[in-house]
Amino acid sequence: MSNQQVVQSKGIYHGLTVYPSSLKGLTAIITGANGISGNYMLRVVARDPERWSKIYCLSRRPPAIPNGLPKNAQHIALDFLKEPDEIAAVLKEKGVKADYVFFYSYVQAKPKEGGGLWSDAEEMCKEETAPRVTLEPNFYYPQEDFLWSFCKQQNIDWNVCMPSGILGAVPDAAMNLVFPLGVYASVQNYLGEKLAFPCDLHSWEATRCLSSSMLNGYMEEWAVLNEAARNEKFNTMDGTTFTWGNFWPKFAAWYGVGYERPSMDGSVYTEVTTRFDPPPRGFGPPGKYRYRFRLVDWAKQDKVQKAWWELTLKHGLKGGKLQDMDIDRIFGFTDGSLLGSTLDLTMNKARKMGWHGFVDSNDAIREVLGEFADLKMIPPIGN
Repeated sequence: MSNQQVVQSKGIYHGLTVYPSSLKGLTAIITGANGISGNYMLRVVARDPERWSKIYCLSRRPPAIPNGLPKNAQHIALDFLKEPDEIAAVLKEKGVKADYVFFYSYVQAKPKEGGGLWSDAEEMCKEETAPRVTLEPNFYYPQEDFLWSFCKQQNIDWNVCMPSGILGAVPDAAMNLVFPLGVYASVQNYLGEKLAFPCDLHSWEATRCLSSSMLNGYMEEWAVLNEAARNEKFNTMDGTTFTWGNFWPKFAAWYGVGYERPSMDGSVYTEVTTRFDPPPRGFGPPGKYRYRFRLVDWAKQDKVQKAWWELTLKHGLKGGKLQDMDIDRIFGFTDGSLLGSTLDLTMNKARKMGWHGFVDSNDAIREVLGEFADLKMIPPIGN
């Protein structure tokens, strides 16, 4: 049986669903609306005020949206660490009712001693039906169990969307791999130095997938509005083949600087062995990664911190001194993203159900760098 679908492009994003004009007057709650996912979800649904007539943005701080909140959006200051009764009282007082809830609230707990900021890449679910990895606690699992139990009791539908490394620009730079790249390139440009790649040839060539927050938002809208996708979990990623080796020359060209490929001299690398033997796949040796330097250590150099402060004064940036940032937390996330082996999440399930969204991750990173510059968090690209 044939099934005709109509898709469209919006800027760098392609293959996006075209919805019937009869779909209108919907209401939504977006929690964590000032975060890297909630902010872009708001941008996606706010673009069609006929379809989404009212959007309630729940977060402690208003979302950082250029030119302010859209007319169909209302921010309600709410701290999800409060007691449920206090949260309910605020929602009732404001008369909040919604057809859909997009839940992005998140607090990064400090890792246990010896633990990383996030799990090793091999622990990620590469296919939606892959079994859970229980080598160490994973806060997503109890969240899923609670979601499924609650929705069953209340007779409502759910979706779970699982991205890879997220590309987006918001004022909180934690767990954001693009912001440190922008700092690195801006400072190296200012110092007249090349963009050296921190890791080895394996990391340079490994195929990876990234998840543009804007495309994630488009897909998550598709998931809730597509009857066939009800009560399903999906991977969500850009749908492009990405390697650091392909990206790095483009990255250097944007900033007008030279670049260095990985060194072939094995003696310059520090080797790291992953924690579990056997690894999450259940067989084979632990993974091994090599790096020449870390952005965490680069960002702690006196000359780098001096250059960043001079750039901050020159361009009127808002982040303050580099040494006053949580360097380990912010730059450590990008270090982890640069390391590693192939990471390719399958999109087969979503494709079969009619999702065709795509963005070139290289284009998405450049767009996000420009958005960080608009937020006055990094200098304009190439300056």
